[in-house]
Amino acid sequence: MAEICCGLVSEEEVSTPGESSSRAARRRRMEIRRYKFVTGVGSPPSDTQSEREQKRSKANSRDCENTVLSHVLEQERYDSGNSDNSEKISVSLSSSSPSAVTPTTISSKLPKFGFASVCGRRREMEDALAIYPSFFRRIKETMPELHYFGVYDGHGCSHVATKCRERLHELVKEELESKENSTEWKSTMERSFFRMDDEVIAWNGSGSGSNCRCELQTPECDAVGSTAVVAVITTDKIIVANCGDSRAVLCRNGTAVPLSSDHKPDRPDELSRIQAAGGRVIYWDGPRVLGVLAMSRAIDNYLKPYVSSEPEVTITDRTADDDCLILASDGLWDVVSNETACGVVRMCLRGKGAVSASCSSSVSPESKVPAADTAVADKACADASMLLTKLALARHSTDNVSVIVVDLRRDT
Repeated sequence: MAEICCGLVSEEEVSTPGESSSRAARRRRMEIRRYKFVTGVGSPPSDTQSEREQKRSKANSRDCENTVLSHVLEQERYDSGNSDNSEKISVSLSSSSPSAVTPTTISSKLPKFGFASVCGRRREMEDALAIYPSFFRRIKETMPELHYFGVYDGHGCSHVATKCRERLHELVKEELESKENSTEWKSTMERSFFRMDDEVIAWNGSGSGSNCRCELQTPECDAVGSTAVVAVITTDKIIVANCGDSRAVLCRNGTAVPLSSDHKPDRPDELSRIQAAGGRVIYWDGPRVLGVLAMSRAIDNYLKPYVSSEPEVTITDRTADDDCLILASDGLWDVVSNETACGVVRMCLRGKGAVSASCSSSVSPESKVPAADTAVADKACADASMLLTKLALARHSTDNVSVIVVDLRRDT
């Protein structure tokens, strides 16, 4: 059976005598010059309808990336007196100057990560993200570098989440430096969260936090706070500290493994704790502490002692089967299951994911993401995090949606 093979014949070989002077003949030669009928050769791919759809899909994907996720990478050196003597990269999101994410080679010692943060259907953006690869190391010891990732979901306003983004990793670092045994993770994370809570209370009390939008609604900013889910990643462990209803999920060999438990007021142990402290859980558009707050733990000076700032800490050994870690605010988890989120991320990490539909969501200027050292956002992880935010919006999430994806595969 004759098949078609491209590009195997020249113009002269297909010319027909007597036709060279006619315009129709020239047009005919232009149409057939790329083809020659031969036997025993497989047919080349043709520009089919599916291919044309794929091309349009890729074009839409690029447009959506420019709309939803904008990475502005600014690299600067630490001062010569910095003990790390390493490079620092500041990563921020800005809806005013969109640009596509460029995949960059990352040191094998540093994790690959990606992030996305969208305001969604809320009037204001109250989430904040923090990414600090190699945020802590002891040069005189064999202790591996530690990498810090955090998602903060503010309520009432964004300034407590912003404060956590700027300070909590520094408090964790100070606690690690003050301890001889840096593996005392539970006490380290608890102490860091308590100190962050104290700083927020003092900061609000001094009036430093009053220069924000919430001042127009609540002048003393009493009802402002933030959840916090933080992951510290080493070469052999994943330490997660969670306070609130944001969540950390590990994808291991295709299975979703939750590394945190949401602090909802109707969780049996949380309900008992609130009632023992003299509080009540009232159902007002869902369970709420005193009918106000939809989470039972947060970094917040509001509704104490019913709302606690004590984090729950989990320590998980890394294995060769680990695929990725997902940290996200409840804007994602309210409408997307752990299993679905892991499936989406695995698909993107395998190179099969494509964001094909245009999206009108924009990244809020408030969702700046500081990052340290020489790591930059990875294309596959960025695609995965963006696809998760799009999925949450498609499923009608009513909250801000913020996602961090960390690639844990050891062979990449």
